[in-house]
Amino acid sequence: MPQSSAYGEEFGKRLRARSAVFFRSLQNTNIAVTEVRSDDPEHGTSGSQIREDAFVVALQLVDYPVHEWFEDERVAPVTSLRAGETTIYDMKRNPQFTINNPFHSVHFYFPRAALNLIADGAEARQISELRYRPGVGVDDSTIRALVTSLMPAFDHPEQASRVFVEHVTMAVGIHAAKTYGGMQLVVRPLRGGLAPWQMRRTEETLAANLEGDVSLADLANDCGVSLAHFSRAFRRSTGLSPHQWLLKRRVDEAKSLLRDQTLSLSDVALSCGFADQPHFTRVFAKLTGLTPGAWRRNLQ
Repeated sequence: MPQSSAYGEEFGKRLRARSAVFFRSLQNTNIAVTEVRSDDPEHGTSGSQIREDAFVVALQLVDYPVHEWFEDERVAPVTSLRAGETTIYDMKRNPQFTINNPFHSVHFYFPRAALNLIADGAEARQISELRYRPGVGVDDSTIRALVTSLMPAFDHPEQASRVFVEHVTMAVGIHAAKTYGGMQLVVRPLRGGLAPWQMRRTEETLAANLEGDVSLADLANDCGVSLAHFSRAFRRSTGLSPHQWLLKRRVDEAKSLLRDQTLSLSDVALSCGFADQPHFTRVFAKLTGLTPGAWRRNLQ
């Protein structure tokens, strides 16, 4: 895979910031989401970026009062970024900024090849460019909501489900392609979910990986369909996203194990793919209305 400085540890180094990343290989390209944060940064210009045919869609988590932005070493008008605003960077143009304040943001990395895979899945025209004003933030409530849902994965990566992280990352890519790339989604009748053999194979794979260590791309490949088609067809067949289905399956398995009074709640949690007992309790209570302990006591 060609080198990139637009996500992960290398991205953090060029911003002189701490970084945490989730990424996925997708048909000879990568998509990624990186959290970067610097509470007491060294002032100066951020490191030069490797030029590549890719875009970064970022959400600012704190105010950045004086935003001095450069593309191809040309300065853009100085702006003020507010927490909750979205910015877009074209990595072909070597985007840089002046580091003069603490910063905290989440960056989604999409090569053009990945955006075109999204367009192909929607049977839409390929994406030529993402429209944006250099260095200017926009109020995008969809991006803000998606990032909010993803922050617990950065706070507790040991509890993060790859299926969920990829689901959110793909949702950001689809939204960016449609909102800023002009992609027109094809509206089809609500039919054509997964075939019975595809549904059976998907359920078997998810059930065998209750810890969530399986990717949407792998599930789609097993079914011989595109990632976008798989996500739509799975929801059409089940009424749930793969992540929601997996959580429900974990809880169903937990109910079976809770009948065995010799097993501790912690043992049940780990057996069903939860990171720990508090994570198990939160998910179980959300789906059933009872804590695991209360549910077990009702059996008596």
